[in-house]
Amino acid sequence: MAGPSAQGGRGAHVWTSARSAAGRHSPWLIATIISISAFMEVLDTAIANVSLQHIAGSLAVSYDESTWVLTSYLIANAVVVPASSWLSNVVGRKRYYMVSVGLFTISSLLCGFAPSLTFLITARVAQGIGGGGLAPVTQAMLVDSFPPQSRGKAMSVYGMTVILAPMLGPLLGGYITDHFSWHWIFFINVPIGFLSLSLVQRYVDEPPLLVEERKARWRQGIRFDVLGASLIALGLAALEVMTDRGVVDDWFASPVIRTAAIVSGVCIVGFVVWELFAREPLLEIRLFKNRNFAIGVLIIMVIGVILFGTTQFLPQFLQEVMHYTSERAGLALTLGGMTTMVSMPLAGMLSGRTRPRNMMWGAFAVIGVSLWMMSHFAVTVTFDQVAYARAWQSAGIPFLFVPLMTAAYVGVPANRTGNAAAMIAVARNVGGSIGIAMVQALLARREQFHQERLVSRLQPLNASYMHAVHALTRLLMSRGAAPAAASSIAVGQIYVWMQRQAMMMSFDDVFWALMVFVIVIAPLLLLLRPPPAHHGHGAAAADDSNAVAEVPL
Repeated sequence: MAGPSAQGGRGAHVWTSARSAAGRHSPWLIATIISISAFMEVLDTAIANVSLQHIAGSLAVSYDESTWVLTSYLIANAVVVPASSWLSNVVGRKRYYMVSVGLFTISSLLCGFAPSLTFLITARVAQGIGGGGLAPVTQAMLVDSFPPQSRGKAMSVYGMTVILAPMLGPLLGGYITDHFSWHWIFFINVPIGFLSLSLVQRYVDEPPLLVEERKARWRQGIRFDVLGASLIALGLAALEVMTDRGVVDDWFASPVIRTAAIVSGVCIVGFVVWELFAREPLLEIRLFKNRNFAIGVLIIMVIGVILFGTTQFLPQFLQEVMHYTSERAGLALTLGGMTTMVSMPLAGMLSGRTRPRNMMWGAFAVIGVSLWMMSHFAVTVTFDQVAYARAWQSAGIPFLFVPLMTAAYVGVPANRTGNAAAMIAVARNVGGSIGIAMVQALLARREQFHQERLVSRLQPLNASYMHAVHALTRLLMSRGAAPAAASSIAVGQIYVWMQRQAMMMSFDDVFWALMVFVIVIAPLLLLLRPPPAHHGHGAAAADDSNAVAEVPL
């Protein structure tokens, strides 16, 4: 293996085009092509959420059973992501990418034709295995194909897949389900998958340096960290079960959830300890010695909590409290998606011209303001007010994501970008799972609290309550209801109103908690280090003469 990028030491930190997936083509073309399948995969994690009721009805199963359609995919995805770097190194980055896209596409077709829940879950597992490798390999290709000065713009292209796809998922899923059938949320992946395969085959390059590295590995004998892979796969799978099934199974009141929590904790801790001493670790845990990478991974996990938590939570609020249809709930998020499409390229352009830390401070402030707006929603909130609040959040996230992804790779050796990308993908997925579980758990607890408090006021000694009952009873009697029936209906209707108000207050509490979470996490930006003065010069400059110099954090 030749070249500085193939070795450790200081030379490995200097970017060269030797590992670029662009070859003789423009790296921007490659960034666009490889983002197609990444967008498809991230979209698929969000699009099925709003279709579970239809899937359950069509396959004659309960809603609780249908949630395994989501859980099975997340488990398979979590198992594959940590091994994606090793697989791409052994099989070949381009070949592994195409196999992943092919498996994802074929599995999507099988999901659409699924005649039973068992068949659908099995196909979703295969789909998760195919999708698991796409995000890490996409990131690794981008980092290797762009010098540090241009990575911010490149990450803005990738960011469109990571951030825009979850926002469009509920809208697209609701529209397809309401106007066609749930089968088409999977069928739409098929033409996109074949398009991605044809473009990758034609334009994406497998660099000679990576080919030589792969041949050298085969000559030396392929070694796979079986224990490390088993520990992290079992740990993440148990974590997904715990976070995805926790609310349904009443958390630690369930022996399944308790077992999953113990298995997850033991396996993940055991994995970290084992990887620190393994001769050829599955994931290079020592990369966390790099402060920027460690802080970057932590904040990316936070982005996952906020992005996936609110993307799943906001349509739930609109459907359960405001009684929106799936399609209308998705439409409320559309303005946010349009805002992201504008702010993501802008964040990419500004990333090389302003201090990244200032961009991230501003992003945290905007996201905090949007969550504050959401925490003041009432049962009278309008469609425009919801869309406006979501737009603020969507405008802020790109200005956090783009500079953060760029800063996280500062100091990461060129031959470790695949490992770094895999760990970032794991962090984002774990953050998303934790975010969804956290908001659902808090929602259930706060709803119980508010309902108990409001119910205590629905009693004859409360003059306001009795006045409302009598007024509503008189109204019903004036419309022809019998006195006894009118009184009973009035009491029941007031109880329904109370439940709705308790739900509204619970959703507000969760939005408020997320806002506090953002405020608490923001000071982590102070720990990010500026890039070294020599980083990105030398060979990088020769390959990108038009790139602007990196600015301090």
